[in-house]
Amino acid sequence: MTDADPRQVVVTGTPGTGKTTVTENVAARSDRPVIHLNDEIKAHELWADRDVKRDSLITDFEAVESHLGEWEGILESHLSHHFDADRVVVLRCEPSELEDRLTERGEPAHKARENAESEALDVVLSEAVGIHGRTAVYEIDTTDRSPDAVAAEIEAVLRDQRSPTAGEVDFTEYLVG
Repeated sequence: MTDADPRQVVVTGTPGTGKTTVTENVAARSDRPVIHLNDEIKAHELWADRDVKRDSLITDFEAVESHLGEWEGILESHLSHHFDADRVVVLRCEPSELEDRLTERGEPAHKARENAESEALDVVLSEAVGIHGRTAVYEIDTTDRSPDAVAAEIEAVLRDQRSPTAGEVDFTEYLVG
């Protein structure tokens, strides 16, 4: 594969940024398989413990890596940036909007707020850049954008028609509001 045809692409971001919806959209318009990592972790018990307070599983990264093997396609999850990839797409969303999305889908208010704060602090973006470097990361703001529009941005990344970006989206105002 050429650089213009990356074999391993991860789509990551804080929960609620639109990863699952958008990657399904990309898959429907291309021949790239999508691996929904959170589903794999649950289905194959690839977790080491449970955080009762946050009602979440603590992922066993070594078990996931072994399970994935030499994967190809799009790996989707708020954790996917922890794995090898040719390109890393980080979906972003304005924290107030993100908090509303999470609350609307039934997340407890404290969990929605915690995720919104993480988004404002660039937690996932910072991790992705730290692991993969700025030249492999593509930041896309999903706030007020349709899944089709975001999917088109990801397709541009896949076709090498978009330059890497990291740190262009700034949601820190949320923290002082």
